[in-house]
Amino acid sequence: QVQLVESGGGLVQAGGSLRLSCAASGRTFSSNAMGWFRQAPGKEREFVAAILWSGGTTYYADSVKGRFTISRDKDKNTVYLQMNSLKPEDTAVYYCAADPNYSSNGGYRYWGQGTQVTVSS
Repeated sequence: QVQLVESGGGLVQAGGSLRLSCAASGRTFSSNAMGWFRQAPGKEREFVAAILWSGGTTYYADSVKGRFTISRDKDKNTVYLQMNSLKPEDTAVYYCAADPNYSSNGGYRYWGQGTQVTVSS
């Protein structure tokens, strides 16, 4: 089992920044891929970004490229999502997820509880 705890969400004005954190514990060695997904009210959950623990390869949705940066701290078993130039359409609950393999389709084995990000115009 892998436990994931997100933090760092909040309310920010358009153009502002937030940094989300995802602390992983448990059998973290079994999950090479760490992803961030988000779900806005009335919409389906969508892929935001992902990173591989080994090698650090990163993946981004087109909608966040150039604005969001995913990174990892292996010593702290923590993954970060730095979000800059935030837009109202970035408003959503953001979820951290872990799986042995990367994908952008949401089929991750472990999920956190989510953290709310609200961007005001």
